[in-house]
Amino acid sequence: MKKGHGSQGWAVWVTGLPGSGKTSVATALVEGLRRRGFMAVHLSMDERRKAYFPSPSYSAEERERAYSMFVEEAAFLVRGGKGVVMDASAHRRELRRRARRLIPRFAEIHLKCPVEEAMRREATRPEGLVMAGLYEKALDRKATGKDVPGLGVVPGVDEPFEEDEAAECVIDAGALPPEEVISRAQAFVFLWLMDHYG
Repeated sequence: MKKGHGSQGWAVWVTGLPGSGKTSVATALVEGLRRRGFMAVHLSMDERRKAYFPSPSYSAEERERAYSMFVEEAAFLVRGGKGVVMDASAHRRELRRRARRLIPRFAEIHLKCPVEEAMRREATRPEGLVMAGLYEKALDRKATGKDVPGLGVVPGVDEPFEEDEAAECVIDAGALPPEEVISRAQAFVFLWLMDHYG
């Protein structure tokens, strides 16, 4: 049996502000886990939202539904024996706690990053699944009241990121180089899995 496969699935949620490095960390985790024989799936909210809502409105109601579907999909994969690396901001604590309640083997990795540093990093990101320049656009919207089509709530500007004292791993992603953030996340996950699977 592959390590981390069979009847005992698990999930690790990589969370933090946009621009904190979630996708880089989640991608590296999945690659590292697969090299070590773990059955790992990368579940990215940026990708899954388009599947849940092909023409997303980014309303508060839609966001709630998208996160419910995201958590339910992760729980379904875990029940099937998969290891899931969840990659999403989920700035409201309750969204992550919902996953914790549904998934018996669950851990949260919070990439802690000051909003100013997250803004600096995000400003260099090209247009892709996520709108480019989202912080700048959110700040402009806040200052002028102008609507920005396709831009929902931006954590760090419109609403705070709610930290959870239950998070199993908190990494200072704002102060550390990306390679060190990845290294610490990998070290945590491998030790955490060893505690479960030996």
